[in-house]
Amino acid sequence: MLINADFSRPAIVSPRHYQWVASPQGGVERVMLDRVGAEKARATSIVRYAPGSHFPLHRHPGGEEILVLSGTFSEDGMHYPAGWYLRNPPGSSHRPSSPEGAVVFVKLQQMRPHERRAVRIDTRAASSWHGEAGREACPLFSDEAEQTSLRRLAPGEAVFTAPIDGAELLVLAGHVVADGARYERGSWMRLPAGPCPGIAAGTHGTTLYLKVGRPAGLLAEA
Repeated sequence: MLINADFSRPAIVSPRHYQWVASPQGGVERVMLDRVGAEKARATSIVRYAPGSHFPLHRHPGGEEILVLSGTFSEDGMHYPAGWYLRNPPGSSHRPSSPEGAVVFVKLQQMRPHERRAVRIDTRAASSWHGEAGREACPLFSDEAEQTSLRRLAPGEAVFTAPIDGAELLVLAGHVVADGARYERGSWMRLPAGPCPGIAAGTHGTTLYLKVGRPAGLLAEA
């Protein structure tokens, strides 16, 4: 299956274009934002857990990245409400579930093989945020090829101030404006390497999940 699989072109999905598709596990639906492969795929998705839904124990050979958007996501007896960021390295396994229901942003098979450390960050905590180049940032992960963070931008502030080596963003609060179009909370964009994209925070500012760098895991197994 190929969805937004040409990484040399921009890809944008706004909430009004969400297409919820049932997963193989009952009570779990997903919006496929990009996908290269079948059920075991390199994939970026919005995943919705109905109350009481769960997956059996399974492994992630290419790792899994999760940002909890609403509700509470549970994993092996630990509970993560909205705002938690989880990064499970290649080769890890878990039993995900949600007794009360949840919506999560998920990236599969997009980590480099050398990653070994599990990450858990409560992005709601004031201690997780600091000033970075004059902006508020909540760092999530960084290595030689990728920098992932949450960013708070003031009204009208540009998201990018220089050419990029590829980028991906998810609007978490407020909206952004790109090429005269307005993209509300829940909008997802993936941008190829190139000149500085003209994207700015909306009239009340915005909070973004932002990943900058070269995409990983493009050769995931189908």
